[in-house]
Amino acid sequence: MFPFIEIHTSRLKLRPYVKEDLDDLHRIFIDPQVRRYLCDDKIMPREWVATEIENNTKCFEQHGFGQWSILLKDNSELIGFCGFRFFYDNPPELQLLYGLSPQYWGQGLATEAATAMIQYGFTEHKFQQIITNTDVENIASVRVMERIGMRFVQRANKEGLDVLYYAISREEYQFDRSLYSLHIKSDFSHHS
Repeated sequence: MFPFIEIHTSRLKLRPYVKEDLDDLHRIFIDPQVRRYLCDDKIMPREWVATEIENNTKCFEQHGFGQWSILLKDNSELIGFCGFRFFYDNPPELQLLYGLSPQYWGQGLATEAATAMIQYGFTEHKFQQIITNTDVENIASVRVMERIGMRFVQRANKEGLDVLYYAISREEYQFDRSLYSLHIKSDFSHHS
């Protein structure tokens, strides 16, 4: 079992998915406003989310990174997710992915979580570049990408979707050690 790491920002606590997150994550993934861009407007079954949690645990065990649940620091309410996930098969692309419950949109929380995750990827995993993409119509996500310092790379058709790619390199990123703190626990059984 890998060490259980939490990332704390000024308002948030991020930790790898745990089985107990299933209902909260499923609620977020099936929200009409979230699934519009994240799941191509498909209502993902609860079993799909359970498989995502299992696969995420394997990703952390194999690579040391994956998706993190986003919780509010003051009450530990799970409000979203952020982290790194492999997309596509040929070839697999490691991308930054994030999503929040709509009632928390417009408060800078996605920007706060994504900024911490980018710095974590560059600092702890020595990534040379971090990429992400979004549907052309997802203006809110584009704004997050721009606020966190990512630059537009290309517009492309990926698996039938019209998407915008953004990226940031290690050299481009402005490091700020005060953005977050790491808290390492012994294993998943000690999550909060």
